[in-house]
Amino acid sequence: MYNYLEKKRQFMGRVIRMLRGKVKFLHVIAVCLLILCLSLPAWAQEIKMSYNGPADIENNAVHLFATNFKKMVEEESAGSLKISLYPDSQLGNEEERMELLAREGMNQPIINIASFGGIAPLFPEIYATAVPFMFNSYKAAHIFFDQSRFWKQAQEEFKKRTGAVLLEAIEEGGFLAFTNSKRGIRSPQDFEGLKFRGMDEGQITLYKAFGASGTPIPWTELYMALKTGVVDGQMNPAMYIKMGSLYEVQKHLTLANIQYSDQFLVINGDLFDSLSEENQHIVLEAAKKANAMNREAVEAQDSKDVQFLSDHGMQVYTPNEEEMNAFREKALPAYHEWLKTKVSKEWLDLALECAKNANAAASK
Repeated sequence: MYNYLEKKRQFMGRVIRMLRGKVKFLHVIAVCLLILCLSLPAWAQEIKMSYNGPADIENNAVHLFATNFKKMVEEESAGSLKISLYPDSQLGNEEERMELLAREGMNQPIINIASFGGIAPLFPEIYATAVPFMFNSYKAAHIFFDQSRFWKQAQEEFKKRTGAVLLEAIEEGGFLAFTNSKRGIRSPQDFEGLKFRGMDEGQITLYKAFGASGTPIPWTELYMALKTGVVDGQMNPAMYIKMGSLYEVQKHLTLANIQYSDQFLVINGDLFDSLSEENQHIVLEAAKKANAMNREAVEAQDSKDVQFLSDHGMQVYTPNEEEMNAFREKALPAYHEWLKTKVSKEWLDLALECAKNANAAASK
């Protein structure tokens, strides 16, 4: 910045001297154009950023993150990096976007915010972070994804396999809750015979453990599937239930804090490696700061969203500790057995150990 200002000052001095010396007008014009060029930002490298959900800061935490990230990167890089946002899966569905991002070469300058549906086909070990009832609090989840040995090892292994860089686990809506249109759920037995939408295989495994059935349905089709009775229920954080107007077709909400709701910030590896050391630092810091802002906003909003759902007719229930233990007893053995078909015992054990440590650290 000092060199830039000094050069600009020097050229301005030349202009003044030329004017005083009555130098030819064309010479003055030429120098002024050069000053103008120095005043403009350097050539900006455009990076596409894709994610799910609408461009709605209030109701889509992923868009909130993307907006803050874009602002910080562009400001801190003095315009040398330009982030173009592509909400609503404009660059393709989950798998298409990850395939696009993981291609080699600089033809794909892409940053993607992917759900488990996008990450797991390339890195199934990510499922080990979604064990039901894994985290006792937001703080514990933050410790796990900021500091744990599991997360650092996952970042290293993801880069080896895909060439892409796994930057952050983005908090996108609080903890998942059960909803359905048939009856209030206070125990695993209340699931018997119900049909649920599963976002991934892990959720479907969970429903089966409770005596319900699960079927994959894209988010974009979920509202109509619930309205027409293709499925009776689903699970999502309160923010997503509100965002998707699911309260219009769901009557019962059970705040069981099943899974921490997050998505994953990934950048094309060749793109990241091509950035200067300074711009790499800017991207990393912007990701952390934008995620910290998301965490604060999401957690402040969660209780408000639950109240909104209640005000719009949903019957809200919070299980007591005995009821939560009943859910755990049914869910965990089945989920662990399913997870062992996807990841090694070492990955699962490491995730559980790190989660236990995070819960202990958060309770201090």
